[in-house]
Amino acid sequence: MGQSKPIRPTAIVVEDDDIQREMLTMLLEDNNFDVLQCEDAETAALAVKARHPSLIVTDISLVGKMNGVDLAHFAQQQNAGVRIVVISGRPLPRPLPPGARFITKPVFPTALLAETAQ
Repeated sequence: MGQSKPIRPTAIVVEDDDIQREMLTMLLEDNNFDVLQCEDAETAALAVKARHPSLIVTDISLVGKMNGVDLAHFAQQQNAGVRIVVISGRPLPRPLPPGARFITKPVFPTALLAETAQ
């Protein structure tokens, strides 16, 4: 019999800056998440429907028609229990859904990990 791998929670990282996206991904993978990377909210919305993540980390400003706040509202409609962390160097354009967290850039690893553990 083969050894089964422990089940790791799925996270979706949505960031249009390649370097930032990769850094966030490495941080979450090092903390036992399986991570899907997306450049835009539309692709992330499809991943939310297909993969049912336990965590979404998204920038506000993204390419495409949806921004990170739109994605946060969509994700919560799909799964009320999903943890959502929205990051940006700018103020929120509108309120986040209940329970979603906001972190200003630059994102410090300890701050992000504290939000993922809740």
